[in-house]
Amino acid sequence: MNILVTGANGQLGQELRIVAKGNQNWIFSDLSSATSLATEILDICDIEAVRAIVKEREIACIVNCAAYTNVDKAEEEPELCTKLNADAAANLALVMKEVGGSLVHISTDYVFGAEPSETPFTEKQARAPIGVYGKSKALGEELIQSVGANYLIIRTAWLYSEFGRNFLKTMLNLLSTKDEIKVVNDQIGSPSYAYDLAKAIYQIVSERAYLGKEGIYHYTNEGHCSWFDFAKTIAEYAGLHNCEIRPCNSDEYPTKAQRPKYSVLDKTKIKETFGLTLPHWKESLSKCIANLKFHHCEQK
Repeated sequence: MNILVTGANGQLGQELRIVAKGNQNWIFSDLSSATSLATEILDICDIEAVRAIVKEREIACIVNCAAYTNVDKAEEEPELCTKLNADAAANLALVMKEVGGSLVHISTDYVFGAEPSETPFTEKQARAPIGVYGKSKALGEELIQSVGANYLIIRTAWLYSEFGRNFLKTMLNLLSTKDEIKVVNDQIGSPSYAYDLAKAIYQIVSERAYLGKEGIYHYTNEGHCSWFDFAKTIAEYAGLHNCEIRPCNSDEYPTKAQRPKYSVLDKTKIKETFGLTLPHWKESLSKCIANLKFHHCEQK
């Protein structure tokens, strides 16, 4: 069975490259060959291009890691954001339906947030997104479901890794160069190491465990915290103690897009359905920081 990964140059895509290394059945695609690794050039907004690669490579499953993820810029580019996060996702679902294949689509905690909560969101709760990004991802989920293809929608949150731009790498830079920073303390979620999610996806897809178990699932690391708590733990684990980290409220740090105040996801369903063990976010953060330090030393 051949599996096509879209958005292979992003955080999750690059972690999937690592997890699937040596498995010739996993084919990686993106808009460009931004890495030195083998990459099929594919624009998922072009449904004929999707049909062509699916036919040529005999693809039975697509893992869609491609997305428009700049939450603030999405407020300025709603059409492009919706095209990538909703219309393109529908293209993938339609092509998979045509060949009797399956789509594993990565979604987000941002499909919630408009309705306040103090308990983890389950997969059964109604979508209530805020902002262009969240609404585009919610629409993408709806379109996938309406197509009628076999699908797994996996919602994740607060994703970070050794690759690309993310909160962890931003904090490491600021903690190394600033005397003082402010980090919001009134937004609560679960940091998620992209490598952990990649391992879970690889297991589910490689074992074809998703067959007959289609639907929506939640995956993050265990535990939850505020962005302030996350930043403090990053400083502790990285040994960066010369920068004072001060808590602040969201209204003290205005952004173009509104963020959910609480977006913790309930992971019971994915753990019970696929027998997964999810590491605690602090355990995974420690591993990621160690990897970053190791690669930094290697490059010297």
